[in-house]
Amino acid sequence: MKNAVVLVSGGMDSAVVLALAREQGFAAHALSVAYGQRHPSELAAAARVAAALEAAAHKVVDVDLRSIGGSALTDDALTVPKGGDASASGDGRIPITYVPARNTIMLSVALGWAEVLGAADIFCGVNAVDYSGYPDCRPAFIEAFERLANVATKAGVEGAGIRIHAPLMRMGKDAIVLEGLRLGVDFAATVSCYLADAEGRACGQCDACRLRARGFADAGVTDPTRYV
Repeated sequence: MKNAVVLVSGGMDSAVVLALAREQGFAAHALSVAYGQRHPSELAAAARVAAALEAAAHKVVDVDLRSIGGSALTDDALTVPKGGDASASGDGRIPITYVPARNTIMLSVALGWAEVLGAADIFCGVNAVDYSGYPDCRPAFIEAFERLANVATKAGVEGAGIRIHAPLMRMGKDAIVLEGLRLGVDFAATVSCYLADAEGRACGQCDACRLRARGFADAGVTDPTRYV
C-alpha cells in the first residue's frame, strides 16, 4: 500500500476524505493540527474518526495560531457569528471565522510528514461549493499549493512529485453526506461546530452547524449531530 497523509480535523468532510483515501488503497496517515481553535473537542473527534476508519497512524501537531489571532476561532475578543449573519450568505465577504493562513500552514505540515513517510499523496477536505467563503478552500489555492510543493521539496524535485487531492472540492454537503454513508462513515462521531462544547455538542446556530444541517436535510438523511 502506498502511503498518504490525510488532514483530519474531526469534521464530517475530512472524515469522508479519510474514508475515500482508504478506499483508494492508501495507507492513510491521519494528521490533525491543534492550532488554538476555540473548539478543541474536534481533536477528540479526529481521534475517533482515525480509529474507526483504520488510519495507519494519527498524529496531532501543535501550531499556535492563537498567538497571532485575527479570527473568531482563535481570538476570544472576537465573536463567532450565529444565525447566518455572516459568511455563508454568498455575498463574497470573507467571514470573521476565516483563520489567516490556516490551510496553507496545515498543508505545509502535511507536506513535511509526507516527505518523511515517502508519500507522494496528500488529501484534504476543502470544498468550494458548500463552504463559508474561505479563500483557501478554492481550486486555485489547491492548484497553487501543489505547484509550490513540487518546487519546494526534495520529493518534488528528485522524486515522483507531490499530488494534493481535494476530492470533495465540487461536491455539495448533501452529496458529501451520501458519499459518507456509502463509505460507512459514522457522522455522529464527527464535530463541525465552531462553538462545540467540551463534549462535542453543537450550538446549532453557527455557519458550520447551518451548512451541516442543511446538508443532511437536502440529502434526506436524519441528522445524527448532538446539539446542546
